[in-house]
Amino acid sequence: MTTVAAVQMISSPDIDQNIATARRLVNEAAARGAVLVTLPEYWPIMGMNDSDKVAHAEQPGAGPIQQFMAEAAREHRVWLIGGTLPLVSGQAGKVMNTTLVYDPQGQPVERYDKIHLFGFAKGSESYDEARTIVPGEAVAAFEAPFGRVGLSVCYDLRFPELYRALGDCTLVVVTAAFTHTTGMAHWEVLLRARAIENQCYVLASAQGGLHPNGRRTFGHSMLIDPWGEVKALLKEGEGVVSGALDPAFLAGVRASLPALQHRKL
Repeated sequence: MTTVAAVQMISSPDIDQNIATARRLVNEAAARGAVLVTLPEYWPIMGMNDSDKVAHAEQPGAGPIQQFMAEAAREHRVWLIGGTLPLVSGQAGKVMNTTLVYDPQGQPVERYDKIHLFGFAKGSESYDEARTIVPGEAVAAFEAPFGRVGLSVCYDLRFPELYRALGDCTLVVVTAAFTHTTGMAHWEVLLRARAIENQCYVLASAQGGLHPNGRRTFGHSMLIDPWGEVKALLKEGEGVVSGALDPAFLAGVRASLPALQHRKL
């Protein structure tokens, strides 16, 4: 059995404040015995405007955001999945929305640049990530002692082909800042679908509350087992959700319903 944990935050425009919150919550997750911890999307900064993050974009391997993540992974001897942070891109006025993974020695071991960029317009709500973000081009996963871990971010959740491309995973991580509107409608059902169809655990780490910029995120960070059952849930507010990966249960699901072996496409 392996304990994993997801951090839920209500990030602000203040990077130092967000780092302090993340430090406290990663400490809590480690105290629960988690060997893998994930932060949510946009955890270092949710600015008053979408373009605010551009001014805080870091070069790979340098900057206070990456320094904190490396130090936290090393201090607690955990695999730390750094939600997303803004990294420099080759386009003026835009960043990469990037997930970085650190091993228990604090070394970076994987990078995923969010592929699918969120766009939504309904009434007074309007979002277009493509205005400030350059999309990634490749899926990413890494090998941990307990199995393969696939990476995805927020809007990726609506594209099941991405998860098939990740291969045979024990765990898939979804870091997110789902809006309250879309979260109410689709968040849990999509997460459960990804767990069921890929017969793996899904760990979702979300933003969860009303932010200083007026945006309301849905929260509901959770751990879902390969049968699609929600094993742990934090609805709103800052905190940690944790639970165990059971390899025997995963193997049992795949043996009793060998859907992955029955695939034709």
